[in-house]
Amino acid sequence: MASAKRNHHREHLAYLAARILAEDGTQDYASAKRKAARQAGAPSTQQLPDNREIEAALRSWQSLYQGDRHAAQLRDLREAAIDAMKLLAPFNPWLTGSVLSGTAGPHSDINLQLFTDDGKALELSLLNFQREYQVGKRKVRIGDRTLDASVISFTTNGVPVNALLLPLDLQRIVQKTADGRTVERARLAQVEALLDGPATVT
Repeated sequence: MASAKRNHHREHLAYLAARILAEDGTQDYASAKRKAARQAGAPSTQQLPDNREIEAALRSWQSLYQGDRHAAQLRDLREAAIDAMKLLAPFNPWLTGSVLSGTAGPHSDINLQLFTDDGKALELSLLNFQREYQVGKRKVRIGDRTLDASVISFTTNGVPVNALLLPLDLQRIVQKTADGRTVERARLAQVEALLDGPATVT
């Protein structure tokens, strides 16, 4: 009985967090979990749902309450991602994140990984295409390496794009999330195929 109660509690929090993510248009799972716990008056954070449970609840919520509108928004975001990937084709772009997984909302960013040993060439390419951009830094861990990677941010079709620059030799390394899941990635042809296939990647 106690186990069933805990599972119901986790499901309820996952649903609340999914609704927060969908309505706020963010992908900050940690913040959504904390907000959901406060809304539910949860006295402990030990029984919070994990990201996988929240993602499943988010898919269900979007299908139930956003339906065709979400599908249209997702298609627009993927078309913008395709344009960005074509623009950055010489730098081995891979799409990651919510636009690939199908859980993106109307305010989601496009997240790309670029594999190149010549970051300056990328910046010159953006300048040649007359694209304004910003450069930031992000600490990432891939395999047994921790890097201070550059992030190039710009817009395409009015959608923010964050392109993470990684060394070319890391392209074949299987990446893991903090909870041990394999990071989903897709090349250009795979993203193009999604336009005529299922809305979500599982």
